[in-house]
Amino acid sequence: MRSTVALVLLAASALAAAGSEHRVSQKNVAFSQKTLKVKAGDSVRFTNEDPVPHNVVSVSSANAFDLGVFRKGESKNVVLGKPGAVDVECSIHPGMKMRIDVE
Repeated sequence: MRSTVALVLLAASALAAAGSEHRVSQKNVAFSQKTLKVKAGDSVRFTNEDPVPHNVVSVSSANAFDLGVFRKGESKNVVLGKPGAVDVECSIHPGMKMRIDVE
């Protein structure tokens, strides 16, 4: 019984340490959110709901990333490990911008 309880507690702490997942869609050539607050270690999943390809790239030094190009129905995920402001845009559509504040 004790070993089962220990395993459950260990699994729960591992899930908590992994962080939360936040979702942002790309639709009508825009991000579904203009701003998003997350905690360090959280992930953000971007899903393309448009008929055109999109890219998601950080233009900030904190949490730099480039998720590459993805088409309708595809999703890409990024883990944000450092606190700070992250300015995000689609390099294909320069008007698509959002900000993620990582605490």
